[in-house]
Amino acid sequence: MHTARCEIMQGMITRRTLFAAAPALLGCSKQETARGEDHRPNFLFLFPDQWRFDWTPYTPGLDVRTPALEEVAARGARFTNAICPSPLCAPSRACLALGVEYQRSPVPDNKVDLPVERPNVYRNLRNAGYHVMGCGKFDLHKATEDWGLDGKRLLPEWGFSDGIDNAGKFDAIRSGAVTPKDPFMAMLHRRGLAETHVKDYRSRHAFTSTYPTPLPDNAYCDNWIGQNGIALLERAPREKPWYLAVNFAGPHDPMDITSSMEKGIRDRNYPPPGNNTEYDAETHLRIRQNYTAMVENLDRWTGRYVDFLKERGEYENTLIVISSDHGEMLGDRNLWRKRHPYQPSIGVPLVIAGPGVSPERVIDHPATILDLTATWLDFAGAPALPEMDSRTLRPVLEARASNNRDAALSGFGNWRVSFDGRYKLIRTGGEPDQLYDLRDDPAETHNLARKSPQHIHRLSAYLAA
Repeated sequence: MHTARCEIMQGMITRRTLFAAAPALLGCSKQETARGEDHRPNFLFLFPDQWRFDWTPYTPGLDVRTPALEEVAARGARFTNAICPSPLCAPSRACLALGVEYQRSPVPDNKVDLPVERPNVYRNLRNAGYHVMGCGKFDLHKATEDWGLDGKRLLPEWGFSDGIDNAGKFDAIRSGAVTPKDPFMAMLHRRGLAETHVKDYRSRHAFTSTYPTPLPDNAYCDNWIGQNGIALLERAPREKPWYLAVNFAGPHDPMDITSSMEKGIRDRNYPPPGNNTEYDAETHLRIRQNYTAMVENLDRWTGRYVDFLKERGEYENTLIVISSDHGEMLGDRNLWRKRHPYQPSIGVPLVIAGPGVSPERVIDHPATILDLTATWLDFAGAPALPEMDSRTLRPVLEARASNNRDAALSGFGNWRVSFDGRYKLIRTGGEPDQLYDLRDDPAETHNLARKSPQHIHRLSAYLAA
C-alpha cells in the first residue's frame, strides 16, 4: 500500500492477514469462498457533493493531484461530458434513486422529501439479494431535518440494509447547534466539539473564509464519513454481494479545511474565475486552493477504499463509480454554488471501473449520472424500475457500444438543458433560447441560437421526448 493511504488501515490489516491468505492458498479469492456461486459484482459508489467536472488532473494547467482517481480511471472508463439530472442536492439524488429525469421527478427542490412509497434502486438491489449500505449526506429527506442520532431514520424503508445518514454542512448547524438531530453533530456534542464548530461556521463567509477549521482531522466531516463507510464494509455479511454509497459532504462550501489539508496547497496557482468582477485575485486564489484541498482529501479516501478492497480480495469484483451530485460555479460568471444551467454547475466527473469494464477508455459522448441507476440494476440482474428514464451504461463500459444516448438532459426550476457532448441548448420559460458550442466556446459566452436553428430543432426534440 502507498504510505499516504495507510493511516486508517493501521491495526486493521494485521487482524485480517491470516484469514485473507487462506483462500489465496487454495487458488480462489476470499469473496468467492464466502459467496459460493454468486459472482455478481459489488458496487462502491463514491459520491461527493458539489465537485465540478473540470476540477481534476485531466484539465490542462490545473494543479489537482488525485492519484487514486487516476488509478481507477486507468482501469476503466472516464467520461468527459457527464452531467447531472439536476444541479441541486435533493433533486439530483432523487432522480438517481428513482431513475427518472428531473421533469418527471416528484422532488423539484430541497423542500420536498423523496416519497418512501416510490420504487427505487436501493430497494430493488436489496430485493435482488444485495446488502445495501450508505453513509454520509443522503439528502433524501432534506425537507425534514431529523436524521435520528444513529442516522438510520427511513433507511430500511428506502431499501438500505445498513447505513449512517447525516446532515449536510449547513443543515447540521441549523438543526443541531443546541440539540443534535443527526449523528455527526451528536458525535461533536459527545466530544465537546460542537460549540466550537458552531461558532466557527456562524462566523464564516461561505467562500471567502479560507482559514482552517478548529476541528481535528478525525472529527472533520468527510473523514468521519469515510471512516463510517469502512466500518460498514467491515460488518457487511460475506455471503452476499454488496452496494455501498459514500456520500461525502465536500467539496461543498463553506471552504473549511483542516490544518493538515492546508499544508502543501498555499504554494499552488490556479486560474481565476471567468467573467468575474468580485473579490481580489488573492481571495479567488485562496478559495480555489481550499476547494482543491477538499477534492484531494476525498481522493485520499478513494485510495484508502481501493487499498481496503484489495486487501479483502474484493477489488477485482467491485464496480467502482466516482462522481458527484452536481458541480460548483466557483465564481465563474459572478455565480457560486449550483442551480445554474452552465457547465460548471451541471457538469460532474464520472469514472467507472470494475469487472467487465474495458480499461483506459476516454468517452467523449454525452453521459448522465442518471444512467447509473439502470447500470447497477443491469449488473445486479435486478428488475428495472417502473417508467424508468435511466439507461444502462453496460454496453458502453464493455466497449460493445460507443454511447447509450445521443443527448443528456438536466433541469431545475423553469430551465431545461439538452446536451449532445458538443452543442448545448438552454431553454428557460419566457426567455430566448441559448445555444453554445462547448468545443469552441467552453466558457459559454457566445450564444449561437439565431445562427444555428438546426441545432435548436434537433436538441429540442430530446426535451420533448
